[in-house]
Amino acid sequence: MTNTLQQHIAALSKERLAGMRRGIEKEGLRALPTGALALTPHPMGLGSALTHPHITTDYSESQLELITGVQPTVQACLDELVEVHQFVHRELTSRCNDETLWVSSMPCVLPTDETIPLGRYGLSNSGRSKSVYRMGLGHRYGRRMQTISGIHYNWSLPGVTSEEYFGLIRNFRRHAFVLLYLFGASPALCPSFVEGREHALKPLGDGKRALYLPHATSLRMGRLGYQSDAQATLAVSYNGLEGYADSLHEALTRPYPAYEQIGIRNPGGEYNQLGTSLLQIENEFYGTIRPKRTTQSGERPLHALRERGVEYVEVRLMDLDPFESVGINADTMRVLDVFLLHCLYSDSPPDTPEEIAQLKNNQHMTAERGREPGLQLVKNGQNIALTDWGRQVLQECLPIAAALDAAEGGDAHAKALQAALGLFDAPDSTPSAHVLRELTAQYDGNFIAFTAAHSQAARDQLMNRPWTQEQQQRYVAMSDKSVAAQRAIEDADDMPFEAWRERYMSVEQLG
Repeated sequence: MTNTLQQHIAALSKERLAGMRRGIEKEGLRALPTGALALTPHPMGLGSALTHPHITTDYSESQLELITGVQPTVQACLDELVEVHQFVHRELTSRCNDETLWVSSMPCVLPTDETIPLGRYGLSNSGRSKSVYRMGLGHRYGRRMQTISGIHYNWSLPGVTSEEYFGLIRNFRRHAFVLLYLFGASPALCPSFVEGREHALKPLGDGKRALYLPHATSLRMGRLGYQSDAQATLAVSYNGLEGYADSLHEALTRPYPAYEQIGIRNPGGEYNQLGTSLLQIENEFYGTIRPKRTTQSGERPLHALRERGVEYVEVRLMDLDPFESVGINADTMRVLDVFLLHCLYSDSPPDTPEEIAQLKNNQHMTAERGREPGLQLVKNGQNIALTDWGRQVLQECLPIAAALDAAEGGDAHAKALQAALGLFDAPDSTPSAHVLRELTAQYDGNFIAFTAAHSQAARDQLMNRPWTQEQQQRYVAMSDKSVAAQRAIEDADDMPFEAWRERYMSVEQLG
């Protein structure tokens, strides 16, 4: 451990640690009992996907996104995530043909690409723009890819500058393999996902019901997951806010020939996409972690970042854990908190194009081969065993876990970290190995049967938890309020969509 890290840990006050905040955005497909994608509209009882503070949709109308508020403790965050899930499951069970929330990151049985329904957000200009953006993603990458689901972990600590957050981000990208190894839970998928695509997956059993890679941790974060050849041409540096913002600005304003061919509208006048640049909007930029700033109404995210700096980071590489009813547990969140503090307070030299290429390769190797005995990654141009490097990172985290436990009382962080450390000696105990073992032993290599059973078990577990009339009324009121808020936005619109789109997409809006 470096002196810098030791000094920072020693200086971590109880008050500072108490100011740490986290929140979760959790995606999940609505699926039928058969394991097929539910093609029904976003359930009315869940309110407006445009304006509800806790329940929206991600890419597809069939893909829920459940959002917690910003919480002061891991337990408060988990409790709210559970409560939102309880309300959603009650709605799905009572009104939606027994639909469940799919508990795996890799999707259920998908229909043809063009029949995967895009998210719909009403008639307002902002609502329409969300649907047009999703239409563009479908044209650019295919709709199948967008149905992959995961968990985003939003995290902040008071008094951290933009420069320090970028140091955290550089270290996070260097050590992201640790989280993929520990928490990756998507080593297999339904063959319908790769139909008509080239892939290197192997058949599990007869191969008709599951494809996999024997040592994979997270196919979601590998070459078959959220990837983009076009975005591979982006050399985004994380050496500071200005350079990052300039890289993003260029991607948002540089015309991209393949997307110019698609055009903004089709011959019938319907919209194909919001724009023809490499990125339509900031959210299209894929990455394992993003710097974020809360936006004001109508404000572009890049403008917010440039004007007011980094407010928090969004961790984007966490798979849904199919063995947890809400996709994540408290110990995983504790490890994330400790890991992010380590990233923040460790020395963080500037990145280089060579290192960025190395890190991408390390990510793919870990995602696709992470449990392979003796697997070597590249660190500073030198080969190193994944397990040796991973142990080293987590051992450096031990004093941080102790500091958090001292601040909160108890030993929860130390226990969670020790359990994580143990996984580097026991790859067969990782979630990805657990998935493959159960898939083979109990479900005869049937990915859909495995995930459908766990989806129903998660629903039953959540439905059996206590639920009060007061909770029900509060969530119903929230849904009703969100519908009224959407209507008010629609009533307040005062310009045609095309004029609104041109203004929103203008260079001036980027700051």
